[in-house]
Amino acid sequence: MQPEHVAGANMPNAVGNHDPMMRQTVTVILAGGRGSRLEPLTRDRAKPAVPIGGAYRIIDFVLSNCLNSDMRRLLLLTQYKAQSLDRHINVAWRNYFCRELGEFIDVVPPQQRIDDNWYQGTADAVYQNIYAIEREAPEYVVILAGDHLYKMNYESMVNFHHRKGADVTVGALRVSREEARQFGVMQVDTDNRLVEFQEKPENPRPTLDDPDVCLASMGIYVFNTRFLFERLCDDATQPDSEHDFGKNIIPGAIEDSQVFAFPFTDENRKRDAYWRDVGTLEAYYEANMDLVGVDPQLNLYDRQWPIRSFQPQLPPPKFVFGSEGRSSRRGEALDSIVCQGAIISGGCVRRSIIGTGCRINSYAQVEDSILFDDVNVGRHSRIRRAIIDKGVQIPPETEIGYDLALDRARGLTVTDSGLVVIARGEMIASPVSTNGSHDPTSSLTS
Repeated sequence: MQPEHVAGANMPNAVGNHDPMMRQTVTVILAGGRGSRLEPLTRDRAKPAVPIGGAYRIIDFVLSNCLNSDMRRLLLLTQYKAQSLDRHINVAWRNYFCRELGEFIDVVPPQQRIDDNWYQGTADAVYQNIYAIEREAPEYVVILAGDHLYKMNYESMVNFHHRKGADVTVGALRVSREEARQFGVMQVDTDNRLVEFQEKPENPRPTLDDPDVCLASMGIYVFNTRFLFERLCDDATQPDSEHDFGKNIIPGAIEDSQVFAFPFTDENRKRDAYWRDVGTLEAYYEANMDLVGVDPQLNLYDRQWPIRSFQPQLPPPKFVFGSEGRSSRRGEALDSIVCQGAIISGGCVRRSIIGTGCRINSYAQVEDSILFDDVNVGRHSRIRRAIIDKGVQIPPETEIGYDLALDRARGLTVTDSGLVVIARGEMIASPVSTNGSHDPTSSLTS
């Protein structure tokens, strides 16, 4: 597969270069999935609204890509548990778009304008909102997923689509053959034109230049608007269709249309492109842990490709107590991200992400964990390999992640890999010890 551009090149925000072609584009972001494999984190919120990296939500990465790519006409299609996502968009993103200049970010819930069903697939979600797209009269429609982590210059992809005279362009990612079973797998010719598309094959075909690598669809598409409308309307009349881009629209278009693959390179200037689907608790945990590394592939500190979000008006993080000695009380955080408003009050944090307004009290230890906003960890408590949702209060002398059988007995979610998840609002009755006294190590309240 032949690369079409160099990562970091043609970056509108970095050099002030705005392509008029982007003003002819409407972007549709699919943000309505259930996210059931991320429960209990998605028990009360949509998957794109799940916090990540302490100060961000998952949706912030694709929205930042849009803003950095000068894409300013956005339709965000929601469906399940969308209130927290809608609130986040209103607070964090409305001010970046000027309606008087034709810019907008509109959250569009299911309206059942065409039929009485919820969205039946990715193509059906766009089809049911075809009027909202038509009203803007764009030349191109870019379709994105709202729940992946990566940096990508969509302007380069739209320009590629235009140069090739394509009807459809598919974002393409190189993955191992083992990983490829989870994706749509593509075969291309020397001009990057698609000649074959298999949706989640059991035995994926590798690329011609590397027998261990496959070319996978990222679920990112650029369509000519008229072509998109024709295909969506035709697909809607097919009773045996699953109304999905990967399963129906793209394979059908290969036969008689100009379909190309765009090679993905991210904006971090790393050798390998970073792209993560945080669809499971383990994948979500690993993506967060990537961020606390010394030199993470997904660089949050790149000023030329910033990741934006809502930043609350809170004081800087504070670390207090620095006594020495055998029973020392020292507030410290090592190899960690600590957000604003957090207080490390005589506790120790290692390889963890601490959300806004958290408090780690004296002699407490937090290791390899993710704490959402406003978590309070009591004195002498120990937390290891845990994800703790917003506002949970950990009583003094509590241990999480050390005795997984006890954690399960408390009613906590424990994954096969031993990751412990405490949901928002989780309340667990405190057992009574054998001598009839209260056992503080077995109590969780929120």
